Amino acid sequence: MPTSPASQKSKLAQLLGLIAWLALCFGAAALGAIASVHAGTFYAQLTQPSWAPPAWLFGPVWSLLYAMMAIAAWRVWCVAGLAARRGLILFVVQLAVNTLWSWLFFRFHLGSIAFVEVILLWSLILATLIQFWRVQRLAAALLIPYLIWVTFAARLNFAMWQLNPVMLS
Repeated sequence: MPTSPASQKSKLAQLLGLIAWLALCFGAAALGAIASVHAGTFYAQLTQPSWAPPAWLFGPVWSLLYAMMAIAAWRVWCVAGLAARRGLILFVVQLAVNTLWSWLFFRFHLGSIAFVEVILLWSLILATLIQFWRVQRLAAALLIPYLIWVTFAARLNFAMWQLNPVMLS
């Protein structure tokens, strides 16, 4: 578990903190999932680029990413200080923006707005990663797969929007 001279959280506090960060991240995932109830059917109806992954891949990838995100946030939370607080504020903001994307794309079918939003999300993830790097490098490293996946997701969002202008108006 991460430790710092400035932060001497008990083992119980650290465990409860980990549980809280996991609950927050998977709670955000659940809110996004509400918007994505019919995502598989909608996704199958869209014209897709040849490189688009199958719909079944998204659930396992996002589950792993949310777990890594929670662990990253928890590791930063275990460290006291202004840099840690700033990083965690950025983290919570990007998590909310992440959740919003599912609503924009899958519930409201707003491809262009979802694309702009995913670019904002990418920027917030990068800012969070940089801030986490200043506090706890392993935490920052845990966000790298997330940034890579959102980079891919942004490209996929753009391609789907361009290929489906009527369905993703």
